[in-house]
Amino acid sequence: MPADLAVIGLGHIGLPLAQAATLAGVRTIGYDPGPPSATAAPDTPAATPPQGRPAAAPATPHTPHSPLTPPEARRLLSAGFRTTDDPTALGRVRTAVICAPTPLGADGALDLTAVADAARVLAAHLRPHTTVVLESTVYPGTTEEFLRPLLEEGSGLTAGRDFHLACSPARHDPGNRAHRYRTVPKVIGGLTPACTEAAAAFYARLTDKVVRARGPREAETTKLLETNYRHLNIALMNEMAVLCHDIGVDLWDVIRCAETKPFGFQAFRPGPGVGGHTAPIDPNYYSYKGRSLGYPLRMVELAQEVNTRMPRYVVQRCATLLNEHGKSARGARVLLLGVTYKPDIGDEEGSPAREVASRLMELGAHITYHDPYVHQWQVRDRPVPRADALYDAAAGADLTLLLQHHRTYDLQGLSVKAQLLLDTRGATPTGAAHRL
Repeated sequence: MPADLAVIGLGHIGLPLAQAATLAGVRTIGYDPGPPSATAAPDTPAATPPQGRPAAAPATPHTPHSPLTPPEARRLLSAGFRTTDDPTALGRVRTAVICAPTPLGADGALDLTAVADAARVLAAHLRPHTTVVLESTVYPGTTEEFLRPLLEEGSGLTAGRDFHLACSPARHDPGNRAHRYRTVPKVIGGLTPACTEAAAAFYARLTDKVVRARGPREAETTKLLETNYRHLNIALMNEMAVLCHDIGVDLWDVIRCAETKPFGFQAFRPGPGVGGHTAPIDPNYYSYKGRSLGYPLRMVELAQEVNTRMPRYVVQRCATLLNEHGKSARGARVLLLGVTYKPDIGDEEGSPAREVASRLMELGAHITYHDPYVHQWQVRDRPVPRADALYDAAAGADLTLLLQHHRTYDLQGLSVKAQLLLDTRGATPTGAAHRL
């Protein structure tokens, strides 16, 4: 039976979309063209996968860093979702959504290779009247200047006339229990008004509110603004954390007081650095593109600089704390708590924990870690020992460093057991630990 939707790219963007669509009764298939070529240039499409391969047997859409838990993945399959490696299946859907990854390349730009791969495969099987939507994280202008030519050249069809083309930037927040897919408004910008309405009609089946942008560029730039807004405010809090520590002020109490203001303030909090699939990538790339046009995003570049240096600052605080208690970083036993980029998920993408661990190793510290969601972890291509008995490990460590506050951590209990506890998240009770 033909599917209504093809999700191209089954990662942190594609799987939540597939889950929402399937559970909403939309017949959905998933197609993953694979990771971007390591040698391909960001704007050079790699070869498409072999044509005509048979559909794969239903696979469990779950990996160690999957946005879906194993039970969610099993429910998704039982609800009818199927994966395939047969590209001809893409020609039998009404809507195709490109969710390919766009990692940061060596040149500081987003690598669009996977988007190009997805576009080429889709274009070879694109039928008239299909609605094509781009959800991948991209720069303003990508839908029109990059994706549209690939689709038109590969299909012989014209966007806006023969098929609908739109951009709807992903807004999924892994681990967020308050804001589910249906309750988060979807921004949609189509190449033409008809394209916008076609995409809006599809997303209206999945979400309670659809927001129509004037076009694809406005939709793409919405993602830029949302990401940069958070990035800049985190950088402000990180700078405030350093300042407040130096002048003996409890920043966490300052934030508690400031967030009582009912207007003009939104609370952000400092941390050991930024991570994830978007925060450390978008600002860097957009400032890169802006600089090439002669309009650098100077505040964004500064925020990137501030946030990037936080792991180094955390390590300095560790060394200072150890020294104040008569211990050297060299030979010290340091336990890291939480190595993922967000609480209560297993995704390590962009987590500052790896840099913190690496810098501590450079100082000669002996590192162990604990994370309920990460059972194996490597730094510098070497496995880091995992602490199974958490309280015993904290009692035996010269310093316990909280990098991510997972719900399962009893910080009051850990603060009693640990010889020294440095909390980079402000999650411990006042006076129970040293805080960033």
